[in-house]
Amino acid sequence: MKKVLILAAGLGKRMNSPRPKVVHEVLGKPLLNWTIDVAKEAKADEIGVVLGHGAELVYPLIPSDVKVFIQESQLGTADAVKAAKNFLNGKVVILYGDVPLISGEVVSSLFESKANMTILTAILETPFGYGRIVREDGKVIKIVEENDATDDIRKIKEINSGIYAFDSESLVYALDRIKNNNKKGEYYLTDAVEILLAGGYAVETVQVKNSNSVLGVNTQKELATLIKNVKDDINDALMDAGVTIEDPQTTFVGPDVIVESGAVLKPFTFIYGKSRISSNASIGPETTIVDCTVGNNTFVIRSDCSGSVIGNNCSIGPFSRLRPGTFIEDNVKIGNYVEVKNSHLSKGVKSQHLTYLGDATIGEDTNIGAGTITCNYDGVRKNKTFIGKNVFVGSNTALVAPVKVGDGALIGAGSTITDDVPAYALALGRAKQLNKEEWVLKKRRDSSDEK
Repeated sequence: MKKVLILAAGLGKRMNSPRPKVVHEVLGKPLLNWTIDVAKEAKADEIGVVLGHGAELVYPLIPSDVKVFIQESQLGTADAVKAAKNFLNGKVVILYGDVPLISGEVVSSLFESKANMTILTAILETPFGYGRIVREDGKVIKIVEENDATDDIRKIKEINSGIYAFDSESLVYALDRIKNNNKKGEYYLTDAVEILLAGGYAVETVQVKNSNSVLGVNTQKELATLIKNVKDDINDALMDAGVTIEDPQTTFVGPDVIVESGAVLKPFTFIYGKSRISSNASIGPETTIVDCTVGNNTFVIRSDCSGSVIGNNCSIGPFSRLRPGTFIEDNVKIGNYVEVKNSHLSKGVKSQHLTYLGDATIGEDTNIGAGTITCNYDGVRKNKTFIGKNVFVGSNTALVAPVKVGDGALIGAGSTITDDVPAYALALGRAKQLNKEEWVLKKRRDSSDEK
């Protein structure tokens, strides 16, 4: 059985953040979820995560098919692995919640290793802070942490990535023998090397080709550098695939986003989550899209869209907001300062100005006038509004849900609609207008006399 155990219990002191390190995001995706997805890409049979500091903030990020273990006290990496001792059977690869760029291909290769322990190493020109791989006659004999290293050992450029593969029997054997005889008084998993070698077990190393893929995040500056590097890599790949990115420096696309060839991404655009941008769509400038599907030839300009489906040949924005549950069919126009939430807009619907559509179903080719709102919340529950096909809703209309408007109806501007409107009816819900002749002049004269 192939298993991945992800260590994510650390304090992350150097981040100087009230949040656990692993919840910080890289392009809209928490660090921990990068590592979980790598384990899934490597086809691990089971995945476990060890939590500690701030566990209550990390729990919501973890998929239901991932097992969670708690390290009560942060006493080092070996102590963290011990917290998941019941998980340790089969082939176990140890990963970290703050090392997001390791590839699934590398993890898969570690599963295939025949040694009792395999250490993933890398060559760094500036290896400060990392444990060093100490060899004798070319064979690894131990790993020495930075704090415990001599000056000669600190000159070694081959570093321990902290990523290992064990057969579970060897791992448990080493865990039972690791001591905390070091300057920090912690239980280091690195000590497993000497323990297993002394016990006659086979310990090997594999050197990763891309050293950047094993670098962890320890400070806010390192996080910012990582975000920039990943952003540049993703943008370069998209442009090579035929996506137009007008300003790569201000365009951020998440790792799980699909952007088809022919799409145009304009400056200050942010696309995250499981979004998909279809060919010939134009996104931006100044637009944020999260977990949305955008159809062919659709324009989204200066808008904020989340959890929505947008059809083909649509126009969204500027300054529109699409909230989760919004489904927009083809040829729909959503204009400036229009908010749509949990609503279905059929083909050809137009809502061009200053409107709120919540919990609504709107039929084909209906026009929603400026200033229209669906009054969907009564203080207790959210209520539905149903508007038929080819309806004309006049400006400044309030539709008090639950309410239905039939096909072809016309609602006069300034109406408050509290009852259902039959098909092809004219609905008016205005107060009667009263004009008092010369009332203003009389009021002014009276005020003048009082002075």
